[in-house]
Amino acid sequence: MRCNQSIVGTLGDKKIIAYNVKFENGFEVEVLNLGGVITKIITPDKDNNFENIVLGYEDINDYIENPYYYGAIIGRTSGRICEGNIKIEDREYKLNKNYGLHQGHGGNYGFNHKIWNVQVKENKDCISLILSRKSPNMEENYPGNLNVEVVFNIYENYKIEEIYTCTTDQTTLVNMTNHSYFNLSGNIKRPVTECYLKLDSDEILELDETCVPTGRKINVENTPFDFKNLKLIGKDIDKKEDKQIEIGNGYDHAFMLKDNKSIYMEDEKSKRNMTIKTNQESVVIYTMNYEHEKVAYTGKIPKLRHGICFETQAPPIGRNMCYLEKSLLNKDEVYKQKTEYIFALSK
Repeated sequence: MRCNQSIVGTLGDKKIIAYNVKFENGFEVEVLNLGGVITKIITPDKDNNFENIVLGYEDINDYIENPYYYGAIIGRTSGRICEGNIKIEDREYKLNKNYGLHQGHGGNYGFNHKIWNVQVKENKDCISLILSRKSPNMEENYPGNLNVEVVFNIYENYKIEEIYTCTTDQTTLVNMTNHSYFNLSGNIKRPVTECYLKLDSDEILELDETCVPTGRKINVENTPFDFKNLKLIGKDIDKKEDKQIEIGNGYDHAFMLKDNKSIYMEDEKSKRNMTIKTNQESVVIYTMNYEHEKVAYTGKIPKLRHGICFETQAPPIGRNMCYLEKSLLNKDEVYKQKTEYIFALSK
């Protein structure tokens, strides 16, 4: 196993560096110091063709703006915050409204736009990329100096662990995730609606017309959101008679995870599958419900629903600041988020 580093661009006076981890079996993962973006996860299909199973841009400079958050670390908070208004210890803060009426994915210049410090560590069974930065007090109007570390442990047996750790000097909000768009067909060949999905969830968070949680939960039974058994993603995705599908133009919802906290997706044609395990209580599943305009590494613009995001996190903050308490981090506490991705082939 080896990790190669290469300068692939610049952001102001800082270098954008790609860290490429590759094993003898062909498993390959590439991460940028810009936003901690995962640009490549290379795995084999049933015929031993090695292809990229995440979306990425053709032009490295598109990661600077990264309008779709391809592969990025999201923070301080992920998802929308209703109207950008929060109240912490009786003090009100107004966050930047970069998502129309709301704040989204950390604000105008969230963690996805930052150049991170990166340390490479070769262990006996994996290579670790240790990303760190200090988010200063009132960055994007969040209170507190926040020390952030994100570790990617990359194993030869097609496994990636992502471990997020944060500490603060005053009470603040932290709710981090990764925003990779997966496509198990390889090199974005087919829509993710042709994949099958299963997850351990009985409830979703209801969204209002502006796509923020209302505070109410909906039981998924007999709805398009029931994936308790393996189901084709495209089966119910366009059932606009379901109000929640209409609001999201597909899936763009927080699924509350049960004790198993496991997500499984498979592609029948390539036989690729992936299992996600997390310690978070919800996952926002987003099925790329709108057209993209940037050219991908394939030389083409990805079409509608050619990627799917699994944003493991605490529930997003909705109306009347519902679920805000789930994202609070106090002084002397440690935020710890762990999500594991396991890639394999089905028989």
